[in-house]
Amino acid sequence: MSNSSDFTPVILAGGKGTRLWPMSRSARPKQFLALTGEWSLFQATLLRLRETGDYADPLVVTNEEYRFLVAEQAAECGVALGAILLEPVARNTAPAVAAASAFAENRNPGTLVHILPSDHEVRVDDAYRQAVATAVTAAEAGQLVTFGITPTEPATGYGYIEAGQQQESGALTVSRFVEKPDAGTAQKMIAAGNYYWNSGMFLFKAETFLAECERLAQEVHEAAIFSVNNAAADLDFIRLDMEAFSQAPNISIDYAIFEKTDKAAVVRSPIVWSDLGAWDAVHKAGGPDDQGNVARGPVSLIGTSGSLVISEKLHIAVNGLEDVAVIATEDAVLVGKLSKAQGVGDIVKALKSDPETLALTEIHRTSYRPWGGYTSLITGERFQVKRLFVKPGKELSLQKHHHRSEHWVVVRGTAEVTIGDTIKTIGENESVYIPRGEVHRLANPGKIELELIEVQTGAYLGEDDIIRLEDKFGRV
Repeated sequence: MSNSSDFTPVILAGGKGTRLWPMSRSARPKQFLALTGEWSLFQATLLRLRETGDYADPLVVTNEEYRFLVAEQAAECGVALGAILLEPVARNTAPAVAAASAFAENRNPGTLVHILPSDHEVRVDDAYRQAVATAVTAAEAGQLVTFGITPTEPATGYGYIEAGQQQESGALTVSRFVEKPDAGTAQKMIAAGNYYWNSGMFLFKAETFLAECERLAQEVHEAAIFSVNNAAADLDFIRLDMEAFSQAPNISIDYAIFEKTDKAAVVRSPIVWSDLGAWDAVHKAGGPDDQGNVARGPVSLIGTSGSLVISEKLHIAVNGLEDVAVIATEDAVLVGKLSKAQGVGDIVKALKSDPETLALTEIHRTSYRPWGGYTSLITGERFQVKRLFVKPGKELSLQKHHHRSEHWVVVRGTAEVTIGDTIKTIGENESVYIPRGEVHRLANPGKIELELIEVQTGAYLGEDDIIRLEDKFGRV
């Protein structure tokens, strides 16, 4: 392993995948969900770096919408970040990796970069460490390395890499990349023995990648260099330049670079890995019991086998079924055959096409903010009821509303409430009224989470009816 200061991990955390609907939605996609354990997949990726070896503090590439989720989740698991790069527009993996590589190279010339998706499950063991060590050797020799997962079944949901001869570094040459195959083709590739699943993980010297990017994908290279050189610091974030980055083509790193370069190498990686791309993958990763079931949350199973049942709050009882996926969130329930889990994408497309169900693919009833969050409980004509939760030591922006008044009832903890020029402390079972147009702020000065019920009344109750006068998080 290289010296830690010369080895920079880059975590790609801007994806908005919805294949794990109804839990994963564009406002809170799967990388920020705890699907297989205590930590979210993003947090598990951060913690894996600590287990693997010596790295510099990781760079995270994400978008505006997820910036506070990234910062908060990193803080929760105690991992310091080197920087959070914000993409002004989505442009796929090639521009994201190029910008991160340019930023890392500017900060530490000669650095290796390890590109990691934020939403995969990977087990750190001796096989994983050996794969990384082999990749480092190959990268230091000037190669662009991808990790090829040793396949355990003829999966049709992954791309494949055909490997050629072994090199002195221990890596293999790349003969070609294969798109997701049909079942028959996948079976033949498994039998051939020189095909590997394309993991989406990469390792190379930043300067080597940027040189190949300039040679093979000039528009990507120019957009990355200019967006980094003209980036602006904003609190704890680095905002890539909008005008420059938006000029990059929407293209993956595979298409832009790895399928064209003569420097590509693949490291065979016989490791435990899953991209958790569908509910059947979550079932496998969850460790099925003797009946083949994985159950999480308030769940009862009777005479049920080979199934995945997850509930966030509602108690779900399943009786006498097999091969089913039942996923229940606060506002939606998915029921279907577990073996047909790849079809969830079609359900999401149908929901998106209907204005009445579009919101189910985008937001949850519970929305998270840097200070805590809120759950929408009841919405009616000219009124709305929410449950607010504020983390210890956090405060909302100093704000006012043009169209609504608010009533707050403290359920747990202590609230410090600013109304105009007055600051008062409100305890449990006490309430306060915020008139329409009055400047106000809510804060939690205590050591436990503050929970309160908010009743909004007025002619317009949209979230955009907020005039922020002061905000620690740089929002307007």
